[in-house]
Amino acid sequence: MSLALRPWGRCHRIAVLRPSLPLLLALLLAACSDDHAELDAWMAAQQATLPRKVEPFVPPQPFVPQPYEAGERPDPYNPARLAGVLPRAGLRPDALLAPELKRPRQPLEDVPLDQMAMVGLLSRAARPQALLKVGPTLHRVQVGDYLGPHYGRITAIRDSGLELREIVQDAAGDWVLRPARLELQGQPLPGPKDSR
Repeated sequence: MSLALRPWGRCHRIAVLRPSLPLLLALLLAACSDDHAELDAWMAAQQATLPRKVEPFVPPQPFVPQPYEAGERPDPYNPARLAGVLPRAGLRPDALLAPELKRPRQPLEDVPLDQMAMVGLLSRAARPQALLKVGPTLHRVQVGDYLGPHYGRITAIRDSGLELREIVQDAAGDWVLRPARLELQGQPLPGPKDSR
C-alpha cells in the first residue's frame, strides 16, 4: 500500500507546483528586465579614468658580484678580535664569584626573590632575624644567610625590610655587586583606639 501512495505523492507535488511555476518565472523575468542605464553609466565613468597608455616595463639590471679584497683591512672574523667583543660568560669565574662557588648552597638560594615575602622580625641575643614566607612555609634568616639565585647575601635586617647584595653579570660579562632589598609585607599596625 505504501508503494502505491508514493508515486501519487510525487505527482501531487508536481501538480501543485505547475500553477505557481508561470508566476515564479514572471517574477524572475521582471527582476531581470530592469533598466541597466545606471550600470552602463558607471562602467563608462570607470573606463574614462583608466590610463590609456601603459608605461613600458624596465628590466632589472643584472647583479655583478664584487670580490672581497681585504688588503690592509683587519679580518672581521679574527678570533682574537671577537674575544674582546663577546661576553666572557662561563669561560673562567671572576675573583668575586670564585668564593661563592666553593661554599655549600643554602635552601633559599633556589627560590627567586619575587617568590619570597618578609612577614616578620625576631630578635635573639640582640641579633635581628627575619621571617620569610615561601609558599606555605616560614623560614628564619639572619645576617650572612644567602637568598635567591644570584648569590644574594643578607647584609642588614631592619624594621622596614632586609638588605642584601647579589652578584650578577653586567652587559660586558663581568661579575659585579648589585644591592637588593626585600620589604616587610603586611598591614600597618592599628593606631590607639579612641577612648571617648
